[in-house]
Amino acid sequence: MRRLVTILILFAAILQATSQYVVRGNDELESLKKLPQEKVYLHHSGPVLFSGEYLYYALYCFNTQTNKASNISTVAYVALVNEAKEIVLEQKIKLDKGMGKGDFFVSTDIPSGNYKLLGYSNWMKNNGITQVFQDDLVVINPYQVEQAKFLTEVPEEALISEREVKMDSATISLLFDKTNYSKRESINLKLRNYKGPSGYGNYSIRVQKKEGIQSDSENSSIEFANAFFNVEKTIENQLGDNIFLPEQRGELLYGTVTDKNSNEPVTGETVVVSIPGGEFLLKFAKTDTEGNFYSYLKKDYQQSNAVLQVDNSEGDYKVELKKLPELDVSKLSFNDFKLKKEYLELIRKRSIDNQLENQFFAAKPDSILLGDPIDPFDGGIPEVVYLDDYTRFKTFEETLVEILNKAGYRNNGNERDYIRILQDFEKVTEDYNDYPAIVLIDGVFIPNHEEIRDFDARQIESISLIRDQFRMADKDYQGMLLVKTFEGNYYETYQAKNGVTAEITKPVVNKNYFKQRYSEIDSTYDRIPDYRRLLLWEPHVSVEGNELDFEFFTSDLEGEYEVILDGFTSYGKPIYFSKSIWIE
Repeated sequence: MRRLVTILILFAAILQATSQYVVRGNDELESLKKLPQEKVYLHHSGPVLFSGEYLYYALYCFNTQTNKASNISTVAYVALVNEAKEIVLEQKIKLDKGMGKGDFFVSTDIPSGNYKLLGYSNWMKNNGITQVFQDDLVVINPYQVEQAKFLTEVPEEALISEREVKMDSATISLLFDKTNYSKRESINLKLRNYKGPSGYGNYSIRVQKKEGIQSDSENSSIEFANAFFNVEKTIENQLGDNIFLPEQRGELLYGTVTDKNSNEPVTGETVVVSIPGGEFLLKFAKTDTEGNFYSYLKKDYQQSNAVLQVDNSEGDYKVELKKLPELDVSKLSFNDFKLKKEYLELIRKRSIDNQLENQFFAAKPDSILLGDPIDPFDGGIPEVVYLDDYTRFKTFEETLVEILNKAGYRNNGNERDYIRILQDFEKVTEDYNDYPAIVLIDGVFIPNHEEIRDFDARQIESISLIRDQFRMADKDYQGMLLVKTFEGNYYETYQAKNGVTAEITKPVVNKNYFKQRYSEIDSTYDRIPDYRRLLLWEPHVSVEGNELDFEFFTSDLEGEYEVILDGFTSYGKPIYFSKSIWIE
């Protein structure tokens, strides 16, 4: 049966060296201005962090014109910026219906100081730092010798006092059976929605030990909604300006192709992007008049490397993968947090607690969630041959001749020989073709089949093939052949004549966060210290009814704990609720 598959080629109309799109026409500018701008909110486990702790965050991305979840960007970014206005860390977050989540570890390499936590999409960069979510973070690194920045004497009248945060308990509330609990006791938390469909939405819930160290940062969805109410609704760019493209179809990859001899841009050449692995991705793009190409990665992929090569063995080309320009953070301003002398004992105790908790981190692992599986054959069922089931031959070509009677090298006269796979004729009147096969080794596209004739077949575990016809990048192919090696790492040694293997930044992995449980039956954790400060973390809770129940356990740390619900209804209304419980 013939199956004709067309892979979308993304054309970069006019890209400059900065790889930002240049607006050339009034019609184009008008279309771009019709695309709504976005805004981002981050609910997180700060604002005071110690070395050896994790910051957990939930990200909400909104359409500024409707105040509802944005369906524009499929990717967002979270960044940590220091007082020198350097981006210390940046993470890429995949969005699902405008929501994402992640975490990062505060290592001892990050010095004490005042930091900014930023949240944004690539589209938001067009309107500058005022469009971007900002919150203040304080990092305390007790293992650092130099702490002078924090130890400056502070007048008593300048000390931080707790602010009253606006709440909305009329829509959503959190209920407990009591307010005082023992160590390692089970707590049953009930979320109650009093407003029916008006309360439906997505919320974040955290139960966290109340900070003894006060920081002048208390963010909430209500404060965010007020602060960003009048944010820009469209991009402000004009004709001839460079703009940051929205990542609507997935993560943006772009680069350039130039002639190695003249260093001039190469126009109209097909660039093949391979993300190797068992579940490989294969994308095609074409270079524009400036030699630029770009493509989008929408599916989940496993490898953090991409092989980019020109599908033309005749020329002599240089391929480069470019990075997206960074957000301009030069206009950020920072809080001036100071330590009080009475914080000394709190810092010492919290640091010891963190060290003990981290010693037993392996006993409390998070689970990494696998993304949606990739079907590289697009619904086709491949024929798979495992070479250990047959007499082995020395080379790849010999293996095709002796074992696979449906695929082999075709003499191409004065041109290079190529691999062709027998057609799977749907009817007797179907035209015969001489198209080459798509050939991949461990997911790496092989444009020149001559180069792998003598590939050591002893490295090959299996060969899979599809006999359907494919059309990709305006070129016809007869079948697809995938070679899988035992090591699965062919990309590490592959040297493309007109290509490059480059590292790409993967989105943070989705996790099911570890939830501590105690049981009279299971004594696994009885002798393991429990110094959790964050007792419950639910980054995105979907409310579609009147009640939800949660169970979690207290730790060995006594004191006051804040219970916080923060999020938005499906109509975009901000909801914030907070109360306290105590562990004795």
